Amino acid sequence: MSNPSGGANPLFWRCALTPIEEGTLDRKQITTDAMREIENPQPGTHAMSIEIPMPLDAPNPQPSAEVSLLDLLLVLARRRRDLLLGTIAVAVAAAIISFLLPNRFTATTVILPPQQTSSSAVALLGQLGNISPLASLAGGTLGLKNPNDLQVAMLKSRTVEDAMVARFNLMALYHEPRLSEARKAFEKYTDIENGLKDGLIRISVTDKNPNRAAEMANAYVEEYKKLSAGIAVTEASQRRLFFEQQLVQAKDNLVNAEDALKQTEQKTGLIQLDGQARAVIASVAQLRGQVAAKEVQIRAMRQFAAEQNPDLLLAEQELAGLQSQLARMGAGAGAAGDFLMPKGSVPAAGLDYVRKLRDVKYHETIFEMLAKQFEIAKIDEARQGAVVQVVDKAVVPDKKSSPRRLLMIGCCTAAGFLLAVFWVLFSEAIRIARRDPRQREQLDGLARSFGRT
Repeated sequence: MSNPSGGANPLFWRCALTPIEEGTLDRKQITTDAMREIENPQPGTHAMSIEIPMPLDAPNPQPSAEVSLLDLLLVLARRRRDLLLGTIAVAVAAAIISFLLPNRFTATTVILPPQQTSSSAVALLGQLGNISPLASLAGGTLGLKNPNDLQVAMLKSRTVEDAMVARFNLMALYHEPRLSEARKAFEKYTDIENGLKDGLIRISVTDKNPNRAAEMANAYVEEYKKLSAGIAVTEASQRRLFFEQQLVQAKDNLVNAEDALKQTEQKTGLIQLDGQARAVIASVAQLRGQVAAKEVQIRAMRQFAAEQNPDLLLAEQELAGLQSQLARMGAGAGAAGDFLMPKGSVPAAGLDYVRKLRDVKYHETIFEMLAKQFEIAKIDEARQGAVVQVVDKAVVPDKKSSPRRLLMIGCCTAAGFLLAVFWVLFSEAIRIARRDPRQREQLDGLARSFGRT
C-alpha cells in the first residue's frame, strides 16, 4: 500500500496477527518503515511497535424462536388501528343485515292429550262374570309408558301437515312448487314440545304475520282433532270398535234367526212345548251363548295380550269347560240333532220349530252379551278423554320472537374482533418470515404454486 504523503521513501503497513494460545486476545504488531530499511536497518531510524488487543471471534448469537405474550401485545398495540377498523366493519355489516331481516312472531297453544287411565267399567263387568279377566287386562296392562309420544307423532304426521298446507295455502306463502317442499318448510317454523313433567303438549308456530301465526297454531289443534276422531288411539277405543263390529254381526244373525222361526211358525203352526222341553232348550241355548261369548272374548284379548298372558290362558280353560259341558248335553257346537230328551218326546212336526227357537235364543244371548261389552267400552272411551282439551288457546303475539338484533350484533362484533386479531398476528408473522432468505424463498414458492392452481 503506497504512502498517502507521497514521500521518497514510501511507507508500507504491515500487519501480523499472532494468536494467543490461551485464547482471549491476539497481538497486532504494526511496523512503519521502508521495506528496505526494515531489511537493512540504518543508523538513526526508529521503529514503532503498537500492540492492540483484539477480541477473539465469538459465534453469532441465534435469534430466539420463542414468542412471549408481551411480544404479541406489542404487535396488537402497534396494529390497533387495523383491529379497530376490522371490528367496526364487521359490527356495521351485522347491524345492516339484522335490520334487513323481517320480524317473526311465535304463537303457542297448549293442549292436554287423552289420558291413559284404568278402565272405569271394571265393576260393571262383574255382572258378566266370566268377562272380568278382559276388563282387568284392559284396565292396567295395556297402557303406554309415555302416551304423549303417540300424540306428538300424530301431530307430526303427514296427514295433519298436508291439511295445514292446504288450509293456509303454504305453497304460495313459502314460494315452494311442490307439496313435499312446502311441508318441510312448514316443519321449520313449527315446534311441538312434549312436556315430560306436566304432561302437556305445546304447539308453537312462527310466521311473519302475528295474526296468521295465532290462527295456524289453533288450526293445528283442529286438524289433529279431525285425525284422531277417525282413529282408535286409546285401548278403550279399540275395544269399542271391535265390539261394535261384533254387535252388528250378532244383530244380523239374530234377525235371520227370527225370520227363520217366523217362517217355521207359519209353515207348521204354533207348537205348545212342555216344561221339560222349554227348560232344555233354554239351558242349551244359554250354554251355547256363553261359549260363543267366551270365543268373542278370547279373540278380543288376543288383539292386546300375548299368548302366555295368564288372563288369556284362564279364558281358554273356561271355554274348554263350557264346550265339554255342552258336549255332555248332546248338543255340541256343530251338532244339529236333539239333546237330552228322547226323540219321541218332541213331536216330529215341532222338531224344526224347536231348532229354530233354539237358534233364536242362542243369538239373543250373544247379542245381549256383546251389547253390554259395547256399552262398557263406550263408557271407558268417554272417560279416557278421547277429545283433546285445549288448555291455552293461541293468542296474537304482541312481541317479536326473532331476529334478536342486539344478540346478533354482539356476537358478530366479538367474532369480528377475533378475526381481526388473527389477521394482524398472521400478517405480522408473514412479515417477519420474509426477513429470512430461506423462509422468503419458501413463501414465494408457495405463492407461485397457488398461482398456478
